[in-house]
Amino acid sequence: MNGVHDLGGMDGFGAIVIEHDEPVFHQAWQARVFGIANAATGGPGWTLDFSRHTRERIPPALYLASGYYQRWLIGREAALLAAGLVTTDELSSGHAKPPPSPPKPPAAPDTVWPNLTTGYNAERSMETAPRFAVGDSIMTRNMHPIGHTRLPRYARAKPGRVHAHRGVFVLPDTNAHGQGENPEHLYTVEIAAGALWGETANKQDKVYLDLWESYLNAI
Repeated sequence: MNGVHDLGGMDGFGAIVIEHDEPVFHQAWQARVFGIANAATGGPGWTLDFSRHTRERIPPALYLASGYYQRWLIGREAALLAAGLVTTDELSSGHAKPPPSPPKPPAAPDTVWPNLTTGYNAERSMETAPRFAVGDSIMTRNMHPIGHTRLPRYARAKPGRVHAHRGVFVLPDTNAHGQGENPEHLYTVEIAAGALWGETANKQDKVYLDLWESYLNAI
């Protein structure tokens, strides 16, 4: 908003510094972490939502003191530990111990980029009709889950309008925790900037969020 950096709806993080001709990676280790993070997927219990939640669980002080790719590395370490693919001793020493059984072959370097660009298809089918239609007025839920969710804190308990129905997609809130995909209808919801940012917001501005059906109440 007006060039001021915010994080998950919280402000006070200073102005956004725009770096012209910014390189893809500022340091070589960042490229390596990017490659490792994308190659080290598909382990037991791994989903895209679980991966996001590993970064959400980073202690706040460490999160704020870490750079973008440092957070990726911390999150991937947590995911590998949770899957039992590495131990804390191996991470701290930087050396793998001989596995008790032959390990799964690692991803070949030439497969990482195709897998990354192909992406993960989270769209599903459902016989149940959508609860809301385009133009319906809604109120986002005032929810504060302990785990992962895609309903931003700044957009909770806010009035809005259904702008579009996007289909049926995997629910991140359960998928992140190994509790099943539980697909739901997904909507693009329009919320007036004033409802989010207060009376100083531009009255012409609107924010569009993709929100799952269980995030919404009818009004």
